[in-house]
Amino acid sequence: MNAAVIDEGTRSTDGLAAHARISAVRQGYIQDPFISLLTPRARTLPTHPPLINIGTYVRATSIDHLVEDFLKAGSDDKEGDTPIMKKQIVSLGAGSDTRFWRLSSGPLRDYIASYVELDFLENTTKKAMAIRKSSQLSSVIGQSAKLVKGGTGLSSDVYHLLPVDLRQAVGETLQPLISSESNILSPGIPTLFLSECVLVYMSPVASAAIMKWFSDSFQNVCGVIYEMFSLGDSFGRVMRDNLRLRNVELPGAEAFPTLDSFRNRFTEAGFPLANALTLSEIRKNYVSQAETQRIAKLELVDEYEELELVLAHYALAWGCKVDTTTSSPLSEDMGRWGLQLADEPTVQE
Repeated sequence: MNAAVIDEGTRSTDGLAAHARISAVRQGYIQDPFISLLTPRARTLPTHPPLINIGTYVRATSIDHLVEDFLKAGSDDKEGDTPIMKKQIVSLGAGSDTRFWRLSSGPLRDYIASYVELDFLENTTKKAMAIRKSSQLSSVIGQSAKLVKGGTGLSSDVYHLLPVDLRQAVGETLQPLISSESNILSPGIPTLFLSECVLVYMSPVASAAIMKWFSDSFQNVCGVIYEMFSLGDSFGRVMRDNLRLRNVELPGAEAFPTLDSFRNRFTEAGFPLANALTLSEIRKNYVSQAETQRIAKLELVDEYEELELVLAHYALAWGCKVDTTTSSPLSEDMGRWGLQLADEPTVQE
């Protein structure tokens, strides 16, 4: 399989993710008023079975919690006398993700200093065009938005959509973000990088270089990685074979076959605080009883064993590097940042 075919297969995975999100929204698992604006022919897409919808729900809500808690770190003062500490977010391989619009339309909109989305040129070009054509999307970005990179990207005071091949050297892809010429990111502002099914499509060497760049470049920095893992068993091999039928390869999967290895990629890259969980464990122990009961009423699920098998092959990891030279609300909040066990984690099947 040649490189061009593989690249096209990798880019096409964004459409699969958008379709999954459309289905989960349609069935009431999550809310997202923007995803249909970035998904061609959204109304004609078929609804996925419950197994996929539940997986999308666990993935989406878990990452939502991590992002929102990161934004509130150092600022979430119940007495209201702590000023907002703005943060930066870098979404790797963002595709048709709508997080910027969801955050900017909610109570955390003032917590964002800069929001950067990076992806293949083909994907950013389509997204930039979709944003320009939608008054609902463009109004959130504001009047400062302008096309950049020959129309393949878009930039505003806060939001930046840029074409980048993340497999290339970080000096070419990421370093320009903190250069004095671009003024897009500041090393002194707490920063979060997001990688949802991105690093698995590149070599472990390339992904490690990306993580190390973030650790080296920012004083306070956290990261979130979500992707398939533990693909060495029979079910995992079937997953890989199905992806190959779509011309999708996973060169980054074999290096991280266990949760420990998934977690250790953070610590080895300079993030001392790290954790990792399978989606199966998150669903069982990190979703509240009220939410579990709500989800159970949406659709009838017959194959819980198959559901658990699928969820056990996807993992969510997060890591943090915190400036501990001085004690502050930020360092305290970032030091305990991560998913929290539900008060009553009672998944019954």
